[in-house]
Amino acid sequence: MRTNRQTAVTVAALLLAASAPAVAQASPVTATGAAPSACRPANHTAKITAAPGSAGHHHYRVTLTAASGYDPCALAGSPTDLRFSDRGAHTGITAGHYGDQRTPVSFGPGHPVHFDIQVPSDARQVPADEASFTLQAPGGQIPGASFAQGGLTVAAGTLIGPVMQGA
Repeated sequence: MRTNRQTAVTVAALLLAASAPAVAQASPVTATGAAPSACRPANHTAKITAAPGSAGHHHYRVTLTAASGYDPCALAGSPTDLRFSDRGAHTGITAGHYGDQRTPVSFGPGHPVHFDIQVPSDARQVPADEASFTLQAPGGQIPGASFAQGGLTVAAGTLIGPVMQGA
């Protein structure tokens, strides 16, 4: 009986290891090369940091970075479908957008991008430690949700700016 269990575990481990390269290759290929696109949610990281405030608002910057090995891609406009969470619980705050929604921005390894979260200072604010969002390409939505971690407060009237070059 012990031998059958060991054999089953060994076979399962070998099957898992053999399927791993196939899973990595299942990512969509971009038109520019054979590597997966940096715009896919699994292929980049995002971090929320405090940014300088303005009259009546405080701001946070969400910076997206892609590791080497991914193809660059184009983003445009503000991310959509934003959900703010605190310790895994949805805050219930929704966000609008502002600014130019059409200008394409190049994103990829060595070329980080960012967007602004603008929160009214005079509204009732709630804490959050994560934001999920859907990135936009010039031709429409990029499938899947991206996630950014970092402390912030959000409130009714929160707005999201367009993706811009740089960290």
